[in-house]
Amino acid sequence: MSQRDTLVHLFAGGCGGTVGAILTCPLEVVKTRLQSSSVTLYISEVQLSTVNGASVARMSPPGPLHCLKLILEKEGPRSLFRGLGPNLVGVAPSRAIYFAAYSTAKEKLNNVFDPDSTQVHMLSAGLAGFTAITATNPIWLIKTRLQLDARNRGEKRMSAFECVRRVYQSDGLRGFYRGMSASYAGISETVIHFVIYENIKRKLIESKANANMDDEDESVKDASDFVGMMLAAATSKTCATSIAYPHEVIRTRLREEGSKYRSFFQTLNMVIREEGYRAMYRGLTTHLVRQIPNTAIMMCTYELVVYLLNG
Repeated sequence: MSQRDTLVHLFAGGCGGTVGAILTCPLEVVKTRLQSSSVTLYISEVQLSTVNGASVARMSPPGPLHCLKLILEKEGPRSLFRGLGPNLVGVAPSRAIYFAAYSTAKEKLNNVFDPDSTQVHMLSAGLAGFTAITATNPIWLIKTRLQLDARNRGEKRMSAFECVRRVYQSDGLRGFYRGMSASYAGISETVIHFVIYENIKRKLIESKANANMDDEDESVKDASDFVGMMLAAATSKTCATSIAYPHEVIRTRLREEGSKYRSFFQTLNMVIREEGYRAMYRGLTTHLVRQIPNTAIMMCTYELVVYLLNG
């Protein structure tokens, strides 16, 4: 892969991630609130006045619409974009690093395994995920803390810089890497996603090639190609997310401020013991509603930018 090709994938990945993050930020805020252990932030005081122990376990968690309504009523519409700053700062380099690492790894591994085989896609996605997570975890921790910072209308909101200061004062540099173990576990989701996506993408390309055997220029892409890529991305992400979702809940719990959660397996056992297995899928509906369009937009933007720059 030439240096220009690497830069193209970096830029395209950054563009895709940025566009998707902006359009789906409100859904991500709702999802993060639902994953949190601080249930009283989203349930009225009449329903529940405590947040500890069995009281939470006996309560039915609020639904996405209820959570959205309470955020709008108590905090205002601006709260639906909490954490967007760190998200925009992090999503471009994160996606850029991911796509560049994925493309580079795939090219190298094609010389080791059968070209474009399942093994190549799985290993490439895993290596790319590990690289991106390690490089950008501090940004995502700050984003999560800001999204969980519920303040009523008129109250001063915590800024990103204040959040950085508080994390460093309480936990030092190690504090910025809380939840990274859960993110590593989430690489399985990325692997499943890209394996399915690449297989569907290959089938679509083969189908078009067979349909256009007589055409002089088969490289020209039309609207149906990009719709196909969006559907491929949405389908693959839905399957992967449904299988690997519990790591999302564990990661959010680990990133909570002053959290009693200390490690991946300790958090897993504590959540199941105190809240039941259903708690491991809290916020899944919102997550799917967000991830499907976000992934479709991201992948389509990525493919479009690569095509335009290489055209």
